[in-house]
Amino acid sequence: MLSASAITVQRARALRRTMTLPEILLWQALRQHPGGHKFRKQHLAGELVLDFFCAEAKLCIEVDGEAHDRGDQPAFDADRDAWLRLHAIDTLRITAADVLTNLDGVIVHIVEAARARLPHHHPALPDGPPSRSGEVLLRKCP
Repeated sequence: MLSASAITVQRARALRRTMTLPEILLWQALRQHPGGHKFRKQHLAGELVLDFFCAEAKLCIEVDGEAHDRGDQPAFDADRDAWLRLHAIDTLRITAADVLTNLDGVIVHIVEAARARLPHHHPALPDGPPSRSGEVLLRKCP
């Protein structure tokens, strides 16, 4: 990913130990790999610390409390999201209230957002494609 300073690394470590209740509840669900996706908590992206991050989908999940609606925080969040977009990372903002009142719905929303960011094709299988249903494979005898 993007490199970070030692101060940012220390801040991320501290944030991992002092998560809010909504962050804890969401992390307990995300660590179960919903939809087969792996998530990291308090992930570094340059000098930013992302609440949660799915690397395969390049998706950042931010849990926003009431403070995100006040003062210069909305402008700061918009600048942060724009910087992440420049690095091909989308941000999904979830309110803390939604996590507390509808955790299952939040997880479904996150899984759908991650799935939408994945490539629409699958890599080729090492032995080639599977046989078609009902098809009998005939081999020529030498």
